[in-house]
Amino acid sequence: MAAAAVAAPFVGRVARAQADWPTRPVRFVIPFTAGGAGDTAARAVGQKLGEILGQNIVIENRTGGNAVVAANVVLQAPRDGYTYLWDAANQITNPVLVRDLPFDYRTSFVPVSLLALFPQVLAVKTDFPAHTLAEFIEVAKRRPGTITCGTPPTAGMGHLALELFQKLAGIRLVHTGYRGGADAARDITAGHIDSILLTSSTVRGPVQAGKARVLAVTSAQRIAALPDVPTFAEQGFPGYEMDDWNGLYAPAGAPREMLPRLQRAIAEATRDPAVLARMAPLGTVLVGAGADEFASFLERKRTVIEQLIRDVGITLG
Repeated sequence: MAAAAVAAPFVGRVARAQADWPTRPVRFVIPFTAGGAGDTAARAVGQKLGEILGQNIVIENRTGGNAVVAANVVLQAPRDGYTYLWDAANQITNPVLVRDLPFDYRTSFVPVSLLALFPQVLAVKTDFPAHTLAEFIEVAKRRPGTITCGTPPTAGMGHLALELFQKLAGIRLVHTGYRGGADAARDITAGHIDSILLTSSTVRGPVQAGKARVLAVTSAQRIAALPDVPTFAEQGFPGYEMDDWNGLYAPAGAPREMLPRLQRAIAEATRDPAVLARMAPLGTVLVGAGADEFASFLERKRTVIEQLIRDVGITLG
């Protein structure tokens, strides 16, 4: 009876915290430059999320340090439930790639929601002598170590997807790491590079200009933006799934009472028809999965990606 009496005020405080939050703008810190796929998704979802929650979602671009700068900004902010990290695969890759990290991603951040998947594509310049993935592999085997392929950036998901493809196909390409997808798209448009592996949204420009041809997508299923392009899995690589992704994280130690409301609002925002209509032409797949599903997703990806980085010997320097 006494325990119940003690518990009742606590439950009441938690309920009030959930009901009252947020009482001021919420900040999402993102490690991407303005205008990219991640930034576009953050702003589309954030705008709707703000409407649902009744407070503005402030998107703050903090680039640099392979996304470590953005992570540090969140960890140094007050842990009051008003600052979150909108991050990508850096949560998995940086512990393997970045020396002397000032924090441990797994203990410093709490997964909140898997927000979006960004299917990637392998595309070739229009005069490249391959119209299918099988033909591309055939050419690569005839000309080992001569075909160039660009990804943004070095050690990013495009690079990892490329390395896994080469490993499975038994080919060796000449990798070029770009600072951003726009740079790789520019070079294939100009014919300076044979192929690229980058997000479906970024490849739209070269394809629409008639300067690039898409051979395969990295997702488990075909995507609405490129319905006629088969997946890697359909073309001889079963189980191949190497999309990029974005997720939302809270700093460890921040109050968690408001997370259920935030997660419900994210799920609603990522199902909103207007948001879906804005993102679909870019190939972005909005998810809005909860914390448990996101945590399981991260563990599955961590197993594959950490081993791939070590096997291939990918480095940042």
